[in-house]
Amino acid sequence: MSNSLRLSRKIRVDVVNMTSSGNSSHVASCLSISDILAVLYGDVLVKDPSTPRLATRDRFILSKGHAGAAVYAALAESGYFPTHELLNHYKNGSNLSGHVSHRSVPGVEVSTGSLGHGLGIACGIALHAQQTGKKHRIFCLLSDGELDEGSNWESFLFAAHFKLSNLIAIVDYNKLQSIGTTEETLALEPLIDKFRAFNLDVVEIDGHDHDSLRTALNISILTSVRPRVIICHTVKGKGISFMENNVLWHYRNAQGDEYESAMNELNTGK
Repeated sequence: MSNSLRLSRKIRVDVVNMTSSGNSSHVASCLSISDILAVLYGDVLVKDPSTPRLATRDRFILSKGHAGAAVYAALAESGYFPTHELLNHYKNGSNLSGHVSHRSVPGVEVSTGSLGHGLGIACGIALHAQQTGKKHRIFCLLSDGELDEGSNWESFLFAAHFKLSNLIAIVDYNKLQSIGTTEETLALEPLIDKFRAFNLDVVEIDGHDHDSLRTALNISILTSVRPRVIICHTVKGKGISFMENNVLWHYRNAQGDEYESAMNELNTGK
């Protein structure tokens, strides 16, 4: 098993433990991005956990801030802070809030939660890096439902206009929003055509295939000429059969027999 595959399994186990222990939400939203985060933190990002504010580090922004538990897990498993601190998630006095927060959490660039804000922040960071000759990359992970926010489309226009080739936007396209499908709520298709019309470099991949993720994510700003958008087709709740493609698990967490079943599936790889 590759390092990124091992990391993705650890992230999923951590997420279920964190959300169940803290009685928090968004477990399925975390599971859909676990492979993306595992490849980023395991293989792609330029980083140094011992120096979280390293000037040459790549920047990662989770715009879908409700999936913060998965980012905390990726950071802890990558050495930014001890993994035992994860069980403080969502508890009184903890720095590990439900929506991702940079407050006293090494490795988190910015607090997010209100959807539609992360990409604009990422564009600002990317423009500053471009204008000052910096070579780091800026990765921003958005949800598909979040694309309902007009601020994202303004940011895509901005990114294309300024040719922010150091910006990589990742769309977690699991096709479920909080209470229904994206198609029922506000249809996004044809999504790839929309991005291409914005003059963006677009690729469409299986968001759970680690080889495809590595290829799509690991771009060089020396050869890229446009902002990249990666449409990652994912499964909400991926890795736990009774959570997969089930909108119920946007707000629930596993307790009792459901927790035992979830952990059994993750630990046996079923």
